[in-house]
Amino acid sequence: MDVSFQLYSAREFTPWETVLQRLSGLGYTQVEGFGGNYEDPAAFRELLDANGLAMPSGHFFPMEQFEDDIDKVIATAKALGMERIFVPAVPPEQRVPDAAMWQSIAERLEAIGSKIRDAGLRFGWHNHDFEFQTCADGRLPMDIILETAPSIEWEADIAWIVRGGQDPLTWINIHADRITTAHVKDIAPEGECADEDGWADVGQGTMDWKGIMAALRGIGVDLFVMEHDKPSDFDRFASRSIDAFKTF
Repeated sequence: MDVSFQLYSAREFTPWETVLQRLSGLGYTQVEGFGGNYEDPAAFRELLDANGLAMPSGHFFPMEQFEDDIDKVIATAKALGMERIFVPAVPPEQRVPDAAMWQSIAERLEAIGSKIRDAGLRFGWHNHDFEFQTCADGRLPMDIILETAPSIEWEADIAWIVRGGQDPLTWINIHADRITTAHVKDIAPEGECADEDGWADVGQGTMDWKGIMAALRGIGVDLFVMEHDKPSDFDRFASRSIDAFKTF
């Protein structure tokens, strides 16, 4: 069973040599990169190879780097062995329900996606909760993105969909042809894990991951990425989450 791990979850627990060695020892075979891994792509690739890990996907933020230096983004992705890359967010000041702004963002994403695919890579968007705030015209930013950028993929962060007040199974069913990758994380019961922003280790929270996984597998999602936005203990999160994932 192949399972990936978003390295952002371990950003406070470096050095990366130790992190990667531990993930490999726990049975992870893949990781998802983020900006903190891209300073020296060739050197990081050596660390991955030494630990038997692949990096099939990665996050690149901010989106402007795709427009200002797309050659560097593509070179970084290919050096690390990525097949698909995602824009993970917009800056805080843009995380508002402004339909015109999201229309513009989506148009830019569609244009970027064309260039990335021309380079032999796949491209998409990763959501948070702010894409599910209703705009003045009644639309949701997530709908605007998917409608205006019809060629891009969606890496669905299921727990953020829930935090956005939405039913993830509804979104999975409606957009079965767009979701190719999923972030697997959990939400703690009300009042718990306050020091971890209310997130829980996978399998330790309130999410119905068995049902959600069945739905995701049913639409053909083939890359599942364990994530915790603010774990207080990397080893605890990584080990509990892969153990739980094996039961889904």
